[in-house]
Amino acid sequence: MYFLQLQLLGLHEQIKKEYGSNVVPAFPPKKIFTLTPAEVEQRREQLEKYMQAVRQDPLLGTSEMFNSFLRKAQQETQQIPTEEVALDICLSNGQKVTVNILTSDQTEDVLEAVATKLDLPDDLVGYFSLFLVREGVDGSLTFVRKLQEFELPYVSITSLRSSEFHIVLRKSYWDMSYDGDVMDNRVGLNLLYTQTVSDIERGWILVNKDQHRQLKSLQEKGSKKEFIHLGQTLKYYGYIKFDPCITDFPEKGCQVIVSAGNNELNFHVKLPNEQMKEGSFKVTRMRCWRVTSSVSGGGRCEVKLELAFEYLMSKDRLQWVTITSQQAIMMSICLQSMVDELMVKKSGGSIKKMLRKRHNGSIQRPDSQQTVKSPPLLDSPDPNREQIVKLSTKLSSVSLRGISASNSANDISANDFHGNYAFEGIGDDDL
Repeated sequence: MYFLQLQLLGLHEQIKKEYGSNVVPAFPPKKIFTLTPAEVEQRREQLEKYMQAVRQDPLLGTSEMFNSFLRKAQQETQQIPTEEVALDICLSNGQKVTVNILTSDQTEDVLEAVATKLDLPDDLVGYFSLFLVREGVDGSLTFVRKLQEFELPYVSITSLRSSEFHIVLRKSYWDMSYDGDVMDNRVGLNLLYTQTVSDIERGWILVNKDQHRQLKSLQEKGSKKEFIHLGQTLKYYGYIKFDPCITDFPEKGCQVIVSAGNNELNFHVKLPNEQMKEGSFKVTRMRCWRVTSSVSGGGRCEVKLELAFEYLMSKDRLQWVTITSQQAIMMSICLQSMVDELMVKKSGGSIKKMLRKRHNGSIQRPDSQQTVKSPPLLDSPDPNREQIVKLSTKLSSVSLRGISASNSANDISANDFHGNYAFEGIGDDDL
């Protein structure tokens, strides 16, 4: 702790010297006397807030000085020197691609090394990302997180000291219309094809018997594009499926399987009466969201993560929905990337540039809880300029449908309405 404070103070002084005192966030003041355990925790939170404030600054957060500090801190924490090593990156079908990198290489460096090894063109690299996953004994995959830009993949995977964890290459976009860009290239086509096959085999994409026969026929013919086109018509194509967890919607204590895709979070809920319900929450109707964590007491120190989002249930009614899951941060990252993609598409920007520069959600800690809060989805409305964009022109309320062979509807909420709902920027005071 003391060594980290000295490192951060040194970084603070370097940044002040380089960029001036007006740009740099205030450094947490030191205390003279011995700290109690509670004060040590408070000090740690203050230092982490400082780090996040620097990281969020568009000038400081992208500076070589700060990124060099992060690289060095990760290596020194795990006592890993800078040297050339071999790192295995897994494809969706389990095939491993071994790349020679430096232990100090960041995520983008490793991603580019994998692309070079696979002969994936530079203009398609941004369509893919590296994910840290944990493989169960039954072959199931749990997404731990998307590797962050400043992260050192070799250090991250080595520090876990477990063969259960792997780094996997997957597509990083949500809109299936971008599949066309990827499929125009032979390597991109193969990567997308193997991911689609893997997701079907894992049950993440739902397939009936007739569709299964069609897919098998296309697979035997080697018709990869046609296979993907058929896959695009299937339920949950392009979704990421999370481990079973708990939600408070439609009532507290419900077991739920959450999937992220198609600009929504899909809920497959088991009610206390054992009845199954399914429904979706569109990202275009989420006013904001946050991730909080708390540490349980007792002999074992366990961290509980929760994702909570404020949702427009009907025209005039907002409601908070909470998911308790160890993958809450990953869910938040998925939501933010969906919003980023929608905003770029609506403004007519370049998806290729956005994919290369996509950032993860920021981490903040209020006084009583650890929090990861998404950045504002749009700037606060400015009366002197035109509203940038409205993401939806036809909005319908969340509906949980009863699951049955006949697929008959069993709505919990059916207050459908039509209208516009634009995101508004929010600050900490709004929460």
